[in-house]
Amino acid sequence: MNDFDEDILELEDNVGLTTGEPDIILTNREITPDTLIYRLRLSYSKETFLAAYRGKIEDRSMVVVPTRYGKDLAQVLGQVKNIPLYFEFSLIERVATIVDIERSRFNKDLERDAFDVAKEKIAAHNLEMKLVSVHYLLEDPKILFFFTADSRVDFRELVKDLVSVFKARIELRQIGIRDEARFLGGLGICGRRFCCHAISDKLKPVSIRMAKEQGMSLNSNKISGQCERLLCCLAYESIFYNEQRRNSLQEGAEIFYNDETWHVTEINIVTGSVRITSEDAVQVDIPLTFFEKIDGRWQVK
Repeated sequence: MNDFDEDILELEDNVGLTTGEPDIILTNREITPDTLIYRLRLSYSKETFLAAYRGKIEDRSMVVVPTRYGKDLAQVLGQVKNIPLYFEFSLIERVATIVDIERSRFNKDLERDAFDVAKEKIAAHNLEMKLVSVHYLLEDPKILFFFTADSRVDFRELVKDLVSVFKARIELRQIGIRDEARFLGGLGICGRRFCCHAISDKLKPVSIRMAKEQGMSLNSNKISGQCERLLCCLAYESIFYNEQRRNSLQEGAEIFYNDETWHVTEINIVTGSVRITSEDAVQVDIPLTFFEKIDGRWQVK
């Protein structure tokens, strides 16, 4: 394998770490007929999860819900009706009050100050880590510090320093580079907001094979995102490409056209165009819809 291939393969990785999963409170078996299921989003990490509540809640409302770190605010994205069997949910405690909202806003100012202090402490301890985000829990005296690092970091002395400054429980969480992009957001090469930040928080494994199947140039600058890993959209669009290819021609297939045999040399799934080449190297582009399969053989209608 040449160096170019190795560089490309470095773009592949596993999905990032989960950072704010809800506490599991109940399952389908414990859901009563008057219980509604909602999809919620945590504002600080953009993660989504399902939670139950015995009552109607308007979309975009803020609610208080237990998470693995403690009670926190989450936004209601909408009601979910088709729930997989034996699925597990968190339990919404209440709709957020004005006091809850104001406290969350106040915490935002504290988080900005805490971020600056933590960066100074990290530099003072000469730790090889990058601080990504700071979050104050809504009701618990606890502060979460999220960071990325190339390897494990011994941050015990740093935690002691932070506790002495903030007089609160401190938790440092190492997250993946994809998680960082989801936390912070930004614009992708397509000009839209990051998929992981604005569309789906579920980070799917992405492989070089997906890029090859979609006819992408294996140029790291073209198939990687701001997180320096393969574009998330390769995984999302892979399903579409696979479905389309199962029901269409394959490259290399023989086509009988204009009383002679041609070969399929290129298929553009997005534009729905097929390029065929004759024995004399003549090329013709034909819409995919113009082909039909008769007696196991493709031909132009």
